[in-house]
Parts: sequence; C-alpha cells; structure tokens
Amino acid sequence: MTLSYCTNVHPAEDLAGIVAQLDRYAVPVRDRLGADRLGVGLWLAAPVARALAADRAARARMRAELDARGLAVYTLNAFPYGGFHAEVVKHAVYHPTWSETARAAYTLDCVTVLADLLADDAAYGSISTLPLAWRTPWTGSDDVRATMALDEITRTLRASAARDGRPIRLAVEPEPGCVLDTVDDAVRWLAGRVDPKYVGLCLDTCHLAVSFADPAAALAGIADAGLDVVKVQASAALHVADPRAPADREALAAFAEPRYLHQVRELAEDGRVLRADDLPAEGLTAGDHPAGDLPGAGPWRVHFHMPLHADPPAPLTTTTGDLRAVFAHLRGDPHIEVETYTWSVLPGGHDLVDGIAAELRWAERALAQSRTPAGMPVPEGIAR
Repeated sequence: MTLSYCTNVHPAEDLAGIVAQLDRYAVPVRDRLGADRLGVGLWLAAPVARALAADRAARARMRAELDARGLAVYTLNAFPYGGFHAEVVKHAVYHPTWSETARAAYTLDCVTVLADLLADDAAYGSISTLPLAWRTPWTGSDDVRATMALDEITRTLRASAARDGRPIRLAVEPEPGCVLDTVDDAVRWLAGRVDPKYVGLCLDTCHLAVSFADPAAALAGIADAGLDVVKVQASAALHVADPRAPADREALAAFAEPRYLHQVRELAEDGRVLRADDLPAEGLTAGDHPAGDLPGAGPWRVHFHMPLHADPPAPLTTTTGDLRAVFAHLRGDPHIEVETYTWSVLPGGHDLVDGIAAELRWAERALAQSRTPAGMPVPEGIAR
C-alpha cells in the first residue's frame, strides 16, 4: 500500500506557492524520515487544477519539480474546491456540490492533471471527493444532476484508462452531516448507480469514528455491495468519554475554533447516535436532534482531525483504535493518505515538519502491525 500525507494542510492556492510549500515542508519531512521518496497527496485548488489541465507543458514542469524533490503522487484530494484556509471555512467546503457543473469540471481537471503526475510505480491513481453536498438543501433534482455528473466523470475515467493503461478512480468520501452522512449511506447511494471499476469510496477514519460505526462491519458492507475502498484517509477524531464532566468540557473548549466545521455525535444508551452540527465556543447547538442540546449522557465523538501520534489534553482521547481496526480489516490495495489538515487550528504550538513525520511513522508502523503475525518483529523504515 502506498502511504502519503495530504497537502491540504498547506494554504497555498497558486502553483508557485505549492512548490514553495513542498520545499518548506514536504522535502524536510522526507529528509527527516530518511526516505528516498515521499508520497504526497496533492490538493490543488480549482484555479491551479484548471491551469495545469489546460497546459501539458506546465504539467510536465510540475512532474519534474516533484521528481527532483523525491516526491511521488498517487492521489489527489479534490474535496475542497478552494479557500480551504480562509478565516472561516465551515459549510463553504461543500461548495460547489455535485449538482453544480463546477464540481464536475474541477474533477475532470484533476483527472487530466493526475494522469501526468502519477508516480511511475502506481498501479492506479485516486481522487477523493465530497459526499455530494451538505444534507440541506438537497432535492430529487439535485440527485439526478449528481448522478449524471458522475456518469460523465466515469466516461472520462474509462477513456483515460484506455489511453494511459492505468486507471484513475474516484473515491467518494462520506462525512457526518452531508447527504452521504455515513458509510452505509454512501454504499446505498453508490451501489448499482456507479461503475465500481472507476468509482468507489474514500474511507476517512475520523468520519467513520465520529459516526460510531463498527470498522469491520463498515468494510464488510462496502465489499458486500460490490464496491471498493479506493482510498483511506488515515485520521482520528476527538473522543469525549464524559461530556457532563467539567474537566472534559474544559479540555474540549480549547478545540472550539471558527475556521472548520466540527460535527459532534453522541452515542445514546439505546444505541441511537444523536447529532449536533458544530462545536461553537458558546456551547453545542442541536443540529437536527429535536431534543435540544446534546444531553451528554453518553460519549461524544468530535470531527476534529487529531495528530495520529499524540494524545490530546486529558481526559480527552482520540479514535486511533478505530483506525487500527480499519487497517486490520482492510482488503485490497487502497491508497493511504494521512490527512490531519487541522494543524493550524490545534491548541498550542507545533512544528509541522516534526508533526507530519511523526504521523507518517505512526501510520507506517500501525499498517505493519496490522499485517504482522503476533510475535513477529515489526519492520522499520518509512515506505519508499
């Protein structure tokens, strides 16, 4: 399996800025790991993707820049369209939706770009994308338009595979609060509607954990539907064991920040999952849970991507156990992308190069442990 880190953690939205940030962060991470090559899951804002798609020579120059730095591309993150490091992002990240022509156009640009940037040893390329839209407003007409757009993308993916000999696959990423809120929602919508050779799932393990889904059951449901996990975004959510406890609330308050949406889920005693749409500083809002604020009688999971290798302030914990369970039950050869895009809004100071390198070491070791028989030594060294 290929292991990359996602460059949506970096704010650059022009080509010169992207290359500069690869120099500032990706190359030092590769050096820190002692790796010959480092996988980077590129995020290209729509204007950059459009410019590269329109200029073959520019794509060749970008590929040369990557090769010269020992950086390999297997996957693109085409979920954020742009403005991902604006002062306030929140619901804007879900626009344009899959019912709007701009979303298909952006994705088609990414297909063109990835075909030329794809690492020589890649069996396929992957592009992750949003789960259609935020859940409201979404109509039957939107559903029809989204289906037609995915049909258009699939035709292009077939043509690209026939031309280049290696497929590029679209990976739809379920997220709490969206039209495709859970893995089960995504499976129901995609199965029988898309060609599974070209369209499958991106399994974000933070999103999976927030939904309180069982990792093994989720993976089995995907396989039973004839779909593939094309890509895994290795990520962890915040876990709040006792939301009523003052210590838990105080620790959690440090993570209430204005840039990104931090959906919250509570596991009720009867097994229901209660929902809130964000974690504002003044207290939780109810979202579409009719009983008012989340009662706090059961544990909470918060959509805040946490560093894989480090513990948050006690008594908070993270859901890396769910990520390990996904690794243990994963089949096939999906791309693995560490996607902690929240470093800039984490409480406290952090060295980004140190943090990314530590996360990649953690992910590689967890992958190795999931595939190593008990009692056998775990291989060392970042994957090259």
